Amino acid sequence: MAVPVAARSQWWDVWDQFRTHKGALFGAAVFLGICLMVIVGPMLWPLDPTATNMRARYEPISWAHPMGTDRLGRDTFARVMAGGRISLGVGMTAMLLSLVLGTLIGMMAGYFKRLDGPLMRFTDLFLALPLLPLLLVMVILFREPLAARFGIETGIFILVVSAIGVTSWMQTARIVRGDVLTLKEREFVLAARSIGTPSGRIIARHILPNVLSPVMVSATLGIATAIITESTLSFLGLGFPPDFPTWGRLLFDGVPLLERNPGLAVWPGLFISLVVLSINYVGDGLRDALDPRIRGR
Repeated sequence: MAVPVAARSQWWDVWDQFRTHKGALFGAAVFLGICLMVIVGPMLWPLDPTATNMRARYEPISWAHPMGTDRLGRDTFARVMAGGRISLGVGMTAMLLSLVLGTLIGMMAGYFKRLDGPLMRFTDLFLALPLLPLLLVMVILFREPLAARFGIETGIFILVVSAIGVTSWMQTARIVRGDVLTLKEREFVLAARSIGTPSGRIIARHILPNVLSPVMVSATLGIATAIITESTLSFLGLGFPPDFPTWGRLLFDGVPLLERNPGLAVWPGLFISLVVLSINYVGDGLRDALDPRIRGR
């Protein structure tokens, strides 16, 4: 009598393919390490990122200050960890907002034919807009009202996340729309439609699970894009205030002091590069692992 074999989860196949991608594993390890550093590190590191000590200005790398100090004697290592928490928080939140907008618009455009034209022309309009000038206009227009309404720190966080999210959903929408156009002609969707299943249930039960793969890949790349965009705004002096450090703000503050203390600009720039590079490797590995045509090769 044959012994029944337990069904193997598809996610195990995805993991088996993902772990064959050495670059993706390395990128995931680096990204998780940086996340642990910025989340757990401030709880363990004794120095306050905002504490000043004019006697310790521009100190070099030492055991007491692994990344040196800045012009006010603040510990650069503590400020990099605090800034990383904010930068990663902005990246994650803005990525979620852009994914929700992109997936919703892509689904509606792909499934409902009468909405396809208007929604895609709306998407093309956003794609045609120059991103950086649009972000600068949004920051200038809404910075003061949001800061007055929610406080300077929370208001700028909401502004930066919203500005990045509403200007970075277009690629996700186009990817989701293309997949939905293919999926809605598949046999299982036609069968569900033939027995009178409502459109909302078809989208939620049959189409949405099948478009999660490209959405997950887009999510990883969206985090990198959001971090770079936030760093650009902060580098231009239009992001968070000086006493609320992010990696972009630290880079902006360190550039004028490159000759005297290059570490003030090198360290935040290095962490921005590491996060973006590691996330790109993870996205590359996820794309291969979630593609059934590549999985198993």
